[in-house]
Amino acid sequence: MTTSQEELLPGTRRALLHRIAVAQAEGRAPSLVAAVVRDGRAVWHGTRSSVDGHEPDENVQYRIGSITKTFTAVLVLRLRDEGVLDLNDPLEKHLPGTGVGGATIVELLAHTAGLAAESPAPWWERTPGSLRPELSDVLGEQPLLHTPGRRHHYSNPGYTLLGALVEAVRGAPWEDVLRGEVLEPLGLHRTSIHPRAPHAGGWAVHPWADALLPEPLEDLGRMAPAGQLWSTTGDLARFAVFLSEGDDRVLSAESVREMRTPGAPAETADVADGSTYGLGLQVQYRSGRILVGHSGSLPGFLANLTLSVEDDVAAVVLANCTSGPLLGAVGADLIRIVAEAEPRIPEPWRPLRDVDPMVLALAGPWYWGTHAFVLRMSADGLLALGPLAGGGRRARFRANGDGTWTGLEGYYAGELLRPVRRSDGSVSHLDLGSFVFTRQPYDTEAPVPGGVDPEGWRGID
Repeated sequence: MTTSQEELLPGTRRALLHRIAVAQAEGRAPSLVAAVVRDGRAVWHGTRSSVDGHEPDENVQYRIGSITKTFTAVLVLRLRDEGVLDLNDPLEKHLPGTGVGGATIVELLAHTAGLAAESPAPWWERTPGSLRPELSDVLGEQPLLHTPGRRHHYSNPGYTLLGALVEAVRGAPWEDVLRGEVLEPLGLHRTSIHPRAPHAGGWAVHPWADALLPEPLEDLGRMAPAGQLWSTTGDLARFAVFLSEGDDRVLSAESVREMRTPGAPAETADVADGSTYGLGLQVQYRSGRILVGHSGSLPGFLANLTLSVEDDVAAVVLANCTSGPLLGAVGADLIRIVAEAEPRIPEPWRPLRDVDPMVLALAGPWYWGTHAFVLRMSADGLLALGPLAGGGRRARFRANGDGTWTGLEGYYAGELLRPVRRSDGSVSHLDLGSFVFTRQPYDTEAPVPGGVDPEGWRGID
């Protein structure tokens, strides 16, 4: 990945700098660094500091807190893709004896396993991990607060269990597996378990005075898979590209897409806020955009990684203060600034290389009852079904190789689209999950459920 300040227009660069300058000043952060990613590489880096001449660059480490969870989720998805486990497996199958083994792996990933948000006192983020040497110390006497699978309840101990799962299956420490399977292949050489110079110091800023207090730096021990990592804007920019495109050395594009897909039932407050959770990634709907990523915080540090796949823009923002600037809002604004000032230029339209006459015969208008739909062939080999006009159910379909197609999203995700042919090979109708789509509204020559009045269409007497 290369960094080029010239790839954004001067006005865009100034707007980005203004946004982080306001965040650093109003949020009273000792330092704040940010990066913007577009077209698969970092195109802008900005920094603000309270100390003249000591502005950190893209190689200075900050603690990234719960963004660590996304890295842990990648390791678990790798195990799934290798066939070592199934996401619907109960934890007990691979990590027995925890006392919460009935929860499934996917529930832990999506924070729907019913576990408590935190480990028992004392507060794990400001105390040594040596106080919690065993998983039982992390989980406590009452680890379950809710029925598994019923609600989203963010849980740090849940990701401790996922880290322990990785260790049990791989037979190696979580940090070693992470380094060998994710950090090194992706070239994230400035991401580490412990800080490596140059790195920022963590500070608390007095709420009513412009005064600082150093925060303790603790090794989180067992809780490391939930929040231990240090990283830089340069490394996290590379990681953002991976979360958008995938990398077959680590995780396929299909699997990272799965991570970005909501996997948790939204609470009422989440619906109002437009937020939910995927598999190791937060999903938000903000100002007309779907944003995915993760926030992070530990005493002395704030972090945020956000990407808009549709706009092909991502943002990373890091600060070294316990509280202050709202980095999620800053990251969303950095994406908005670039997307609105310099909207993504679409790829040129290109026709299909080969046209299958049997598939081409399916294209065009279809009717579900009196609802008009259109089925289109696209150059990516998919079929797309959607309303001829206005809103309604839409989905793309992937060919199964036997003349049928499977829905990829929305109401028809996983549903089978089956063209039903007459004896002469022509298409009579489409069967989609028992719905009959015909070439004419209530076509009398197709097996419309309930039949069609033989007198046909008529006016009012």
